[in-house]
Amino acid sequence: MSKAFTKESDAEDDELDAGLPPLPAGGKNYITPSGYARLRAELLDLMDNERPKVVEAVHWAAKNGDRSENGDYLYGKKRLREIDRRIRFLTRRLEIAEVTDPSLHHGGDQVFFGATVRYVDEDGAESVVTILGIDEAQSAQGQVSWVSPVARALLKARVGDVVRLVTPAGTREIEVLSVDYPAPG
Repeated sequence: MSKAFTKESDAEDDELDAGLPPLPAGGKNYITPSGYARLRAELLDLMDNERPKVVEAVHWAAKNGDRSENGDYLYGKKRLREIDRRIRFLTRRLEIAEVTDPSLHHGGDQVFFGATVRYVDEDGAESVVTILGIDEAQSAQGQVSWVSPVARALLKARVGDVVRLVTPAGTREIEVLSVDYPAPG
């Protein structure tokens, strides 16, 4: 098959393959300084450590003869494509990142990017979320991206405010109990 008929990866494919949601149309890619540092460290590790090791393994495997049945070669080429895709993704995301330091709001009672918010829903269940960037939020650690429904409902609210949260199960009201920011450092 001619190379002319193979699909080239584009930005949307890279974002989908990275397992992260695409940025909202016209939206900014807000990220905390620590999130930016983490993504940059991953990018540098891929470029300086992991990719050269895989290239060396592929080079070694290529010298071993028939490439069509060479598992080391085939796996290595596949892994190299994955690494290159992740490098492209991280490079693009870091280029458009807007680093926002949440400690600037230290001591405030209003919800902005980077806040850790404790709230209670109408059933009395308390929850705590930290509002972070799309590329750094990890839901298992109680972090949500700033474009998530709960974050959008909470943003700009103040302690004591009751806001409406639209969920698939219907609209719910939640009350902001506390707002905390990391200390300036």
